[in-house]
Amino acid sequence: MGDSRGPAEERLSYAAGRGGTGGRAAGMAEARRRRPARTRRRPAPPGPAAPVPALLDTLREAYPDAECALSHGSPFELLAATILSAQCTDARVNMVTPELFRRWPGPGELARAPQPAVERVVRSTGFFRNKARSLRGMAAAIRDRHGGEVPRTMEDLVALPGVARKTANVVLGTAFGVASGVVVDTHVGRIARRLGLTAETDPVKVERDLQAALPREEWVMFSHRLIHHGRRVCTARSPRCGECPLSGLCPSRDAFGGAA
Repeated sequence: MGDSRGPAEERLSYAAGRGGTGGRAAGMAEARRRRPARTRRRPAPPGPAAPVPALLDTLREAYPDAECALSHGSPFELLAATILSAQCTDARVNMVTPELFRRWPGPGELARAPQPAVERVVRSTGFFRNKARSLRGMAAAIRDRHGGEVPRTMEDLVALPGVARKTANVVLGTAFGVASGVVVDTHVGRIARRLGLTAETDPVKVERDLQAALPREEWVMFSHRLIHHGRRVCTARSPRCGECPLSGLCPSRDAFGGAA
């Protein structure tokens, strides 16, 4: 019977077999590398979490017309724009997508587009090779598996190339009005921590905490409103607490002296 050990196990065994401090050090380094990373938690604000009903009422009054900042005219365009928005500002994405959709207006056209041509169009959004590959793969999957229509379930969306849970939540909530979850971007995560609604930094865990705290019918608009609030008032480096409509509810308003 052959040796069933994987490459990592073979390297560890070889290093240990050499003996001496070198072997022990290599073994310890390999063990550290394989150890699961621990999720960081931020210290809780010095006070109780903001009361959710009052928080929702205040956000609704402050941002009654909040909507997705990504320009789009169809679920397919929103999906493509959201893929491009990874590690990129919405403003930059909105500068790129008109040309993208002019040249390749639907899944069929984008699926047939040459990789280098798509790369040139999306280059300024960063990680352009991977994004171009994801866009073309997503378009081909929609064409081949979904009859050219963007699917309406979380399971089908996250099976598309380049689509993870956050992107699926954006499309389901904004394009189809389906409250499948809470979109957690950097603004939502930051402000949720400052409001005492979560102490987590992992977006999946932040979403879990927000789903438990918020009524389901508020999930979609809560994210839109918090994103607007994060861009205009509760910024990462210099939050304008003196003009914040949530200051009377926020447990961080007095103790906050820097980025949360």
